[in-house]
Amino acid sequence: MSRDIVMDQRKRIHPTKFTLWVAIGSIIMMFAGLTSAYIVKRSQPNWSTFEMPVIFWYSTGVILSSSLTIQMSLRAFKQRERVKYRTFITVTALLGMAFVIMQWIGFSQIWQSGVTFAGAGGGQFLYIIAGLHAFHVIGGIIALIIMFFNAFSTRFRNYNAVPVEVMSTYWHFVDALWIYLLVFFMLLQ
Repeated sequence: MSRDIVMDQRKRIHPTKFTLWVAIGSIIMMFAGLTSAYIVKRSQPNWSTFEMPVIFWYSTGVILSSSLTIQMSLRAFKQRERVKYRTFITVTALLGMAFVIMQWIGFSQIWQSGVTFAGAGGGQFLYIIAGLHAFHVIGGIIALIIMFFNAFSTRFRNYNAVPVEVMSTYWHFVDALWIYLLVFFMLLQ
């Protein structure tokens, strides 16, 4: 009888992972709505276009690299290689910060080219979409910083992989979301 209970529990998704997937679904719906509105509104007169800043390509390389390092940190954590885990979680957090800085520079260049919040030029949509993505990335960076401090803390000796798995999934998601947004804005130019 107890074997059946154990097998049943193994088939269930962890509540934290379930919550993450619900949140990811909500975020996908939000960005789908915003990008759909962007498509509809861009047929308005006075719509501003912009050239994609080159720094976005570099930031894309940075965030893709961070996807690799978060995956390597998860693997190191599961193999109980604490030094490697600490290294990879640190590099991931630093790459995440570099991504946000590069995005700020890129969107500052777009702003300087004349695409702003003022008027009906569409800058509102662009900056809201980019700002919401930045908000989600910054949330991920905060979680990475917490994981960083936990990795170096002598109080935490918990080898529960769920938080690292959840963070890894979330980080891959914000990476994929940026790729979607980059392709979306490129196609609409």
